[in-house]
Amino acid sequence: MRREASVPRPDWQAKCEAVGFGFHSADGGYWDESVCYVFDAGQIDRLEAVTEELHQCCLQAVDAVVQRQAFERFRMPRLAQRLVTQSWQRREPSLYGRFDFSWDGRGEPRLLEYNADTPTSLLEAAVVQWYWLQDVRAHSDQFNSLHEKLVERWRALALPGEVVLAAMWDNREDRDTLCYLLDTALQAGLRAQVCDMEEIGWGRANGRFVDMNERPIDALFKLYPWEWMMREAFGEHVAAGRTRFIEPPWKMLLSNKAILTLLWEMFPDHPNLLPATCEPGQWAASHVKKPLYSREGANVSIRSQAGNFDEGGAYGAEGYIWQAYCPLPCFDGRYPVIGSWIVGDRAAGIGIREDDSPITRNSSRFVPHCFD
Repeated sequence: MRREASVPRPDWQAKCEAVGFGFHSADGGYWDESVCYVFDAGQIDRLEAVTEELHQCCLQAVDAVVQRQAFERFRMPRLAQRLVTQSWQRREPSLYGRFDFSWDGRGEPRLLEYNADTPTSLLEAAVVQWYWLQDVRAHSDQFNSLHEKLVERWRALALPGEVVLAAMWDNREDRDTLCYLLDTALQAGLRAQVCDMEEIGWGRANGRFVDMNERPIDALFKLYPWEWMMREAFGEHVAAGRTRFIEPPWKMLLSNKAILTLLWEMFPDHPNLLPATCEPGQWAASHVKKPLYSREGANVSIRSQAGNFDEGGAYGAEGYIWQAYCPLPCFDGRYPVIGSWIVGDRAAGIGIREDDSPITRNSSRFVPHCFD
């Protein structure tokens, strides 16, 4: 694994926008093709195998929680616990998720966290970097079968009726991601439409969520966190309703960082996991403190011999976990995180985000990759 300079395409902005990627220049420059990361085939094989193995570990962890009703560490309300249990017992299918790894291509990838409920950076990983590869490094390959696997997975979900895909429409990244997922659903032959999350209501007469025209929603893909829904008035209707949700409620366990502590207990000394606990003070010198719910590095604190780093934010009310510190690799003063995608039960590709800081944030740049 190495970081290489690359000459940006002269019309890269137009090419990004042509595939629906309109937020390429957010935060001073989100998409960065002045560099790329290069792997060899053996490293890609390792990432693929580790992703699928950890996915199976996560499914075992969910089953253990539901079987024992061991929800304490997750700090979930009773309604959420009931939804998780019912959803898992019905084995409601999942669409996708993203594991975030620290790895420099040597040794073993180490899992930092699992974005299991509302992972973004999907459009840039599935489509934008693929077109970059064709234009810039057509002689190379890329770990990227995301688009094909998403289309296949939509077909396999066998969802009833029409699928509604919803997100907060005023968020450009979420909106573009949602429109890309709509495209994959339509290519799978589904009837589908998109809407603003705020347009969804509750139809008391039919026991389903409804759109602005009072039409029942049979299946709802929501780019909107489950923990937010559980705090809102409409959340109480999820259990009684007949609307199918993607991602299913059992993903609430995997999107909660307490799952990292359970994984370590169930699979101690696993080469791809980091020690993690719900109790503070176990790693006095070097550790990372993470809120149970957090996105884009918010409210993460690092304490290490290399320095201390703190990111602000509005998370942490539910509690924290403490994870053993695993330094990110540093290439040319940049710290990359490898996001490895799972679609259904299969590894589907990677996307890399890098930052000047060891904490990956909302403004961290997306950098394409290839392998020889």
